[in-house]
Amino acid sequence: MTRSHSTKRRRARGTSGHPAQRSASTQRSASTQRSTSTQRSTSTRHSARVTNTRRRMARLREWIGGARLRTLPLSIAPVALGTGAGGLLIDPGQWHPWRAVLALAVAVTLQIGVNYANDYSDGVRGTDDFRVGPSRLTGSGAARPRHVAIVALIFFALSALAGLVLTLLTGAWWMLAVGAVALAAGWFYSGGRFPYGYYGLGELGVFVFFGIIATAGSTFVQAGHVNFESWVTGGGMGLIACCALMANNIRDRDTDRAAGKRTLAVLMPQPVYRILYVVALLVPFVIAGLLAVVYPPIVLVLFGLLAALPACLIVLTAKSARELVLVLHLTSLVAVIYGVGLGVVFAL
Repeated sequence: MTRSHSTKRRRARGTSGHPAQRSASTQRSASTQRSTSTQRSTSTRHSARVTNTRRRMARLREWIGGARLRTLPLSIAPVALGTGAGGLLIDPGQWHPWRAVLALAVAVTLQIGVNYANDYSDGVRGTDDFRVGPSRLTGSGAARPRHVAIVALIFFALSALAGLVLTLLTGAWWMLAVGAVALAAGWFYSGGRFPYGYYGLGELGVFVFFGIIATAGSTFVQAGHVNFESWVTGGGMGLIACCALMANNIRDRDTDRAAGKRTLAVLMPQPVYRILYVVALLVPFVIAGLLAVVYPPIVLVLFGLLAALPACLIVLTAKSARELVLVLHLTSLVAVIYGVGLGVVFAL
């Protein structure tokens, strides 16, 4: 009788297992079910979002938002500065207004094309999936990636066309090579297999193309050569343009790191990168102060510090993305005051 009960107990244990084992098995099963459920839920939400957005074309307001018109001061200011600097080299009656208009068209359409190209490339890479800034066309699913890429190429083509006309007017055929490099830099900032913006070189590209080249190029098409004032203030303009990018990179630092985008903000210690922003934004005013010795009215440009100093303070202390959005507005204002202000002083 005892042997029979013992056998039954062993069979029961063999069938049911130890209580701890049963508990662990139950937990693993529940965990697996929860994980599967979460994955299915996430997949369902993503599929629903994509399906819903594909049922309609992106609205005009969304396309205008994708152009990021608030960044245009960064392309307008260097053209104004370079055109004004050209006035130091020519007589008042030798102005070429249409060349200035074409130079502005090159810069603005290139800027918009770059904005759409970044929208497309970051979106298809998944970099914008957890974006904390304004939503993008591709990343949010508001527009199909192919459509965004086509719009980017259209604006690149418009920039190339304006540049071609400008080349015909000046007869400087080497400008076509510079334009081609600028277009390539705009696309490969975040496009291609090895986008240089993903490897800490974005600031360098912005400094060169939206600072020195945009300013010096605008001077050249007016006067046929470039003066010292254009080169040095173009460098200052490039630093201000870098600051706009740096504010973006500070805001997106965590999401960029998670997406594998190794911007300079990700590669450098955050306090050091923020101090670098402050230095980059203040150096242009040092340049302006030195030039004021020769051109006294440039002192008025120093009023731009009223926007620059608050931007620096916010960058050094900011804890949220919303604060850095204000920094972008202030940096754009600094660009306008600096570029247009210096351009007017030089022209007069």
